[in-house]
Amino acid sequence: MDIAEYYDDIAQCNKCGFCQVACPIFRSTGHESGVARGRLALLRAIIEGRLEWDKELEGPLYDCLGCGACTANCAPSVPTADLIIKARNEYLEKVDRKPIHKMLFDYLLPYPRRLHLAARAVALGKNTGISSMARALGLLRIFGRDFSRAEEIVEKLPPLPFRDKFKPGVYEGFGESLRIGYFVGCGIDVIQQEAGQATLEILKKVGKSVTILNNCCCGLPAHSYGDIKAAKKLAAKNLDILALDEFDVIVTDCSSCAGFLKKYPEIFADDGRSQQAETIASRLKDMVELIVPNEPVSVSAENPLVATYHDPCHASRGQGLIKEPREILKNIEGIEYREMPEADWCCGGAGSYALSHYDLSQKVLDRKMENLKKTDADLLVTSCPVCMIQLSYGVRRHGLKAKVCHISQVVTGK
Repeated sequence: MDIAEYYDDIAQCNKCGFCQVACPIFRSTGHESGVARGRLALLRAIIEGRLEWDKELEGPLYDCLGCGACTANCAPSVPTADLIIKARNEYLEKVDRKPIHKMLFDYLLPYPRRLHLAARAVALGKNTGISSMARALGLLRIFGRDFSRAEEIVEKLPPLPFRDKFKPGVYEGFGESLRIGYFVGCGIDVIQQEAGQATLEILKKVGKSVTILNNCCCGLPAHSYGDIKAAKKLAAKNLDILALDEFDVIVTDCSSCAGFLKKYPEIFADDGRSQQAETIASRLKDMVELIVPNEPVSVSAENPLVATYHDPCHASRGQGLIKEPREILKNIEGIEYREMPEADWCCGGAGSYALSHYDLSQKVLDRKMENLKKTDADLLVTSCPVCMIQLSYGVRRHGLKAKVCHISQVVTGK
């Protein structure tokens, strides 16, 4: 891939600076290289031969959260996040590709069973304190500069993955005719299993049958890193499963997965499987699209809880899902909904961002926590497992009372 192919898109930037207002990274650092117009200026300099590809570009390219807030605040709507991913792809080809990512994208994420075994090992280390000892001894630095600090973001891990408890296969539901395929994201599978169980409960109520799929990673982590080839391989494995004509709708409770699965037609645009990808995307639903907001679920009418909502970037800007989750929460008896300032600002999770940008990630998270304090919420609700992990860490660090939960958990009262 040659970033020069996208010169016209990059040249659309008129350097107005409106992206500064919306960029969480710029608001944290104040560095011009950390905002859309600065990053685009670097790409333009590369294309025009004024700058060479080298390791000095790693910071400006990989500091970006990919949240898309800049484009939403841009008059010509320059797709900066997409252009940065294309630039990352060329950077990996011409400058540096880290072995740890090749292992993750090529040998772990494509294979659910391997991922489960790795998750069990990590859970054992985390829950027995072995990982804390390794951190103290500096042994975790082999995984990256910030890994030893970022490791504490996850408080604990379940001993078994979700799909070890609920095996892939067909489960009978209570609905009349809807056949549902449940795409289980990696975060739900190995960390946020309570959310997965709540989702499964809802899906059984709605569907005549619910098939827990034996899917692999959707491909978003590899794509975000710039490894587009690895992302397409992961997507191709999922196409083989999702293309089966056994489902009326395919549902996932990870908004990041949903956003990327809906982009499969773009991934296979120049491929013989483009029509297959189009069919899958047309059947794909984020969980918040499936929950019927006019069917209230009582939580605690006698002791109402204050709830607020954090918009995952891949839900609000990625899919345009803004009204749906708020309508659901406002319609639940026993909940008082309060809007959080800057609810659609990135929380700093951004996949594995904290593993290599811990300090920046926490600056972005601190801003989110200050806004959470203004709501005095009992529940901080969202629809992305990575956001849940990041927000839970922020709540612990700031000593707040809010419980972070998935919207499926609120709807089921669990």
